[in-house]
Amino acid sequence: MSTTPVSLPSAEEEIWRYSRIAELDLGAYSTGSLRTETIGADALRVTDAITGIALTTDVDVFARLNSEHVASHPQDVVCLHIPSGKVFETPIEVVHTVHESGLIAFPRLVIDAGQDSEATVIERFISADGITSVVCPVLEVRAAQSARITYVAINQLGLNTWKIAHQQSVGYRDSNTRLFTVALGGDYARVRTEARLVEQGASTQQVALYFAGGSQMHDFRTLQVHAAPKTSSDLLFKGAVRDVARSVYTGLIHIKENARGSQAYQTNRNLTLSEGAWAESVPNLEIETNDVKCSHASTVGPIDEDQRFYLESRGVPPSVAERLVVMGFFNEVIDRLPSFTGVDALRAEVARKLLAEHIEIGHS
Repeated sequence: MSTTPVSLPSAEEEIWRYSRIAELDLGAYSTGSLRTETIGADALRVTDAITGIALTTDVDVFARLNSEHVASHPQDVVCLHIPSGKVFETPIEVVHTVHESGLIAFPRLVIDAGQDSEATVIERFISADGITSVVCPVLEVRAAQSARITYVAINQLGLNTWKIAHQQSVGYRDSNTRLFTVALGGDYARVRTEARLVEQGASTQQVALYFAGGSQMHDFRTLQVHAAPKTSSDLLFKGAVRDVARSVYTGLIHIKENARGSQAYQTNRNLTLSEGAWAESVPNLEIETNDVKCSHASTVGPIDEDQRFYLESRGVPPSVAERLVVMGFFNEVIDRLPSFTGVDALRAEVARKLLAEHIEIGHS
């Protein structure tokens, strides 16, 4: 880090409540860059880095540090411009690898989608378990009129790497943005997402799958902002924790005064698979107008005993029954993922994580 003192937030602040931010010592890390590879992006990548298309203000110190870093290190920005009217059927991949310990990195991905364009972008974060570092990525998405953009973030970080991420999207008239997160790795992994709908007819979807074991923690803060009439948003986050792992979800649907006729939905479901595991879920609504449809729902609890009993009564061993219930719980999210070659691998990785957490497969 630079010699300039950095004041970190406190868990006493509402947006950081329940977090592990007090454990972070920025002085233990040196600023550096990740190894970044892009696949299928050559025709879309812009050499002049463009920032500030969705992240209009730095919402906290980590976003500010990212902005300061990319201002002087534009090579750490991947900027994709999707031309108006163009449809790209093959997903674009951006792969970041944390290759050394003691590193704090600030990558940024910018997706600027022109009118009536369509593309899917997959961003992966990878490190080995022996790597002790911090990654503070920022995502910016701007979807112009009638643009259709799908983004998938895949956290495959090792168990000693922290991730503190910010995602911001802005949708214009009749656009559709879909933001997916699959979080299986990391020690402490936090994603703060703000999706803003600023013109009539814009829609957004936020979907996340997260699974924490051991002493891992997954932390999600979301904001669905409706700033125009007849806009729609839909959020589905599903997670599981076991051992002494923890998860946090806090979300806000904010429908502004001029957003009549809007629809917004927010659902967070959590499974606690061990007595020592802990999950917190806090959905919120802020509605400034009438003529809207909104709902929010959250659950935290163990596996449904009726489902377990149903399987066991048909001869399925208890350990296998539990695994099948958990996989069924996650399938609703996995089935919403866009079609790309890594979907089956993600499903297999969830299954491996279940097995690694001492749920044994029985034998018929």
